[in-house]
Amino acid sequence: MKNIFAAIFLFITLSVQSQYSKIIVQLTDKDNSAYNLNNPSSFLSKRAIDRRIRYQIPLDSTDLPVTNKYVDSIRLSGNVKILSISKWLNQILIETTDQNALTKINLFPFVKSTNSVAPRNPSLISSKRFKEEINPIPFVFGNRNSGSKGDAFDYGSNFNQVHIHEGEYLHNKGFKGDNIQIAVLDAGFSQYKTVTAFDSVRINQQILGERDLVNFDNSVNEDDSHGMYCLSTMAANWPGKMIGTAPKANYWLIRTENAFTEYPVEEHNWVVGAELADSTGSDMISSSLGYFDFDDVSFNHTYQQLYKNATNVSKGAAIAANKGMIVMNSAGNAGGGWWNFVAFPADVDSVCSVGAVNSAGDIAGFSSRGFPGKIKPNVVSVGVATVIAGFSNQPVSGNGTSFSNPNLAGLVACLWQAFPQFNNMKILDAVYRSASHYQNPDSLYGYGIPNFRIAYEQLEKEASTISFNNDWFLTVPNPFHNSLTVYLKAPETGKIQLRLLDAIGKTLEAVSLDIITNETNKIVFKNAAKYPAGAYYLQYTSNTQKKVKKLMKQ
Repeated sequence: MKNIFAAIFLFITLSVQSQYSKIIVQLTDKDNSAYNLNNPSSFLSKRAIDRRIRYQIPLDSTDLPVTNKYVDSIRLSGNVKILSISKWLNQILIETTDQNALTKINLFPFVKSTNSVAPRNPSLISSKRFKEEINPIPFVFGNRNSGSKGDAFDYGSNFNQVHIHEGEYLHNKGFKGDNIQIAVLDAGFSQYKTVTAFDSVRINQQILGERDLVNFDNSVNEDDSHGMYCLSTMAANWPGKMIGTAPKANYWLIRTENAFTEYPVEEHNWVVGAELADSTGSDMISSSLGYFDFDDVSFNHTYQQLYKNATNVSKGAAIAANKGMIVMNSAGNAGGGWWNFVAFPADVDSVCSVGAVNSAGDIAGFSSRGFPGKIKPNVVSVGVATVIAGFSNQPVSGNGTSFSNPNLAGLVACLWQAFPQFNNMKILDAVYRSASHYQNPDSLYGYGIPNFRIAYEQLEKEASTISFNNDWFLTVPNPFHNSLTVYLKAPETGKIQLRLLDAIGKTLEAVSLDIITNETNKIVFKNAAKYPAGAYYLQYTSNTQKKVKKLMKQ
């Protein structure tokens, strides 16, 4: 009788799946893996491994790739195409209309389930993805303040959306996103290779790569423009027109969203994109995507799933944060609508979800509300008449939490650049504590409008009392191996020199810099991997004092 029920269930499952050709195969385990947690360099980049070491994040089974034998068995089961694989969720996205192959796949002992997620060629209908209003007319400067002569940048038309957070305070201190790697997950980055706002990031090779997880052509320049608009709030460098909030950061451009339709396959794509971000060593994810209803209403999410990491995209976002990345996501534009609340994965505890205000700090009517039970959205930024880059090579404006999120994410990147010794949750906590409604959060503003001068001062105070333990130096790691980073809490103001010496006192590398009392400086010795194991010395020299610290290389 049990076998009869199983056969009936399998028949029903396959009948439903016959309507859809894109199917997720959920696996039971990662047995017989060709990879080992003791050799992470075979499946993670050096930068990803360094993040785990720096913030003491242990490797676990989610880091291991999906078992190759399972993938091969599914591929060889019939007319089946492997589209993408999620190691975090231990699942494979396939495309097939071969019912015999599906029957065989469902009978494999290592297959937990198969679930349809999208048709082969969905109708080109209007997407339910966060809808933004774009004003294609070049932005009129009007009476917007473009900053002061003492600022590091001439912001032009977008000064107000930086200044509402005192973001220029970080830029003026030299924190512009340098060495921070941000993965932008979106629907496409149309014409980013020709829009002049991105000349600097292109010329300076700050675009580290692009991936298309929808069409798998690994080109995102010809796809939807939504991601280009979002990217511009961080990466634009148009002096006098528009300066992004992290113009010196490095970026991965990852397409996970089909802008024409909405199916659960895009949640899978998002997780695969987040895994790519992690494996490349990205520090942050900026995502202006969210899910709750679909073109096939049978897939729709429910309020009961909020705050429970119940959806694939929320599971993936939670894992991404656990891997040490800062994950920032738009809250959504459902405010006042039938859904009204934040979308997935903005519901995740460890995700910083960003609502929208205007440049005066008033909440946008469309900004998604927090569902009762958690503080959501976490914070807000400018998402009304947000200045973004236009195809006309002039700033234009747009409305949506899609723009408030990256505008804020760029400043978070600059803050983390200033205090890399703190982990992702510590940085976000400082952002929340600096915000205007921190003492009285609500479902509209969350903790409110962050102030990055306040956040910086909070972290600076904590760094001086905890991280350095009354010493000047924090070396990461110590003993060192392939990399050596030094955090110097400046004991004075002036010019100093930092030298790395070998055991007999020979200078291997030297760095000169200007320091300001009590400020934290980050110094990277780039040739650390080349030196043999043994004892080394770090020498600090100024006009008034000298200090030497012993280091070891494994």
